[in-house]
Amino acid sequence: MKARNPTKHWNPYLGGAFLGFVLFLAFLLTGHGLGASGGIARLLAGILDTVALDHVRTSPYLSRYAEAPLQHWIVPLIGGVFLGGLLSSVLAGRAKVETLRGPRISARTRLVFALLGGIIAGYGARLARGCTSGQALTGGATLVVGSWAFMFAAFGGGFAVAWFVRKLWT
Repeated sequence: MKARNPTKHWNPYLGGAFLGFVLFLAFLLTGHGLGASGGIARLLAGILDTVALDHVRTSPYLSRYAEAPLQHWIVPLIGGVFLGGLLSSVLAGRAKVETLRGPRISARTRLVFALLGGIIAGYGARLARGCTSGQALTGGATLVVGSWAFMFAAFGGGFAVAWFVRKLWT
């Protein structure tokens, strides 16, 4: 059997076309686009519902997500994304546990920054009523002006912030 090259990745145009096909199938089969933040909200509300039932049932925000969270189409989607990514990395010979970081930052600091960034991104996704995949893929594909504005702002903001953290990676 031929050895796998751990640095080899898909052609980005082929990957983009495949992602477009997956988005088309999502619309065809479920009547919805792609996105993850709603699934995470449903899972967390379902977990919270088991330990703080009264709080969840009296919260207008949480109560709408706690109703049979595992039966909503978006929750299996999250599991499929995880399993698909894992399968892809195993098949490409790139599956390993590691912390990617620059030479001027410790693994612990990198993990703290990643956690803080994830919390901020998750909060922002709930404020925006959609994550980047939902906004960019689904909203962009359906030509929603707000989704296009979001993506320009997200890329612009990322480009602006990159200048401040670049020394951590070089």
